[in-house]
Amino acid sequence: MALSVDHAIARAALLGELDRFVEVVAALSDHELLAASRCHGWAVLDVVVHVRTGLQEMVGGVVAAIDRAPDRDAATYWSIELPSTDGSADEVDRILWTRRTASAYRRPAGALEHLRIAADAVRTSVARMPEGSVSFQGHVLAGGDFLATWAVELAVHHLDLGRDLDVPAPTPESLALGRATVEALAGSPLPDAWTDEDCLLIGSGRTTPRDPGGQLAQRMPVLG
Repeated sequence: MALSVDHAIARAALLGELDRFVEVVAALSDHELLAASRCHGWAVLDVVVHVRTGLQEMVGGVVAAIDRAPDRDAATYWSIELPSTDGSADEVDRILWTRRTASAYRRPAGALEHLRIAADAVRTSVARMPEGSVSFQGHVLAGGDFLATWAVELAVHHLDLGRDLDVPAPTPESLALGRATVEALAGSPLPDAWTDEDCLLIGSGRTTPRDPGGQLAQRMPVLG
């Protein structure tokens, strides 16, 4: 199922969740930043570094306006295989690259300033971003769909912080976009008993459905 998101709605959801994510991370101590996350092989600090590098890449997409029709939307973006210059790289390589990058900080809190700088760059560029298509990772998306994917990305990684830590939830707007994305990819509405947070955790493979033998459960996870 296709999913198209209004530019203004997506921008508000992204910027709201970006502020929430940065606020939550800034409140964590060095010890808490070393806690395990929901991302296999990563501590909370590694998630923060991954988000920071993603935000830096995102700025490039924001300014890459292109006069072409989109070939991906807010849902089908998640089926994109990320481009790579290393044909032998796999998921373990990516996990360890992020861990090595995070370990370069003398103290875990040192990563927070770089996160804030990246977040500031995103806010500035997104505030000036006109409607239209953008080029990102070898594909073309409408601006609203591009921003929506990043609102969902941030919400997923925000949830990753809370495996062992008691942290505030992502914004309702980003969670609602997450649910809409998972439903579009699954091809059907998700059970009413699943909260928006459940939908994102199950859709991203962080948790398993309560009915693991069900037809819907067999289609999970759907977020790449």
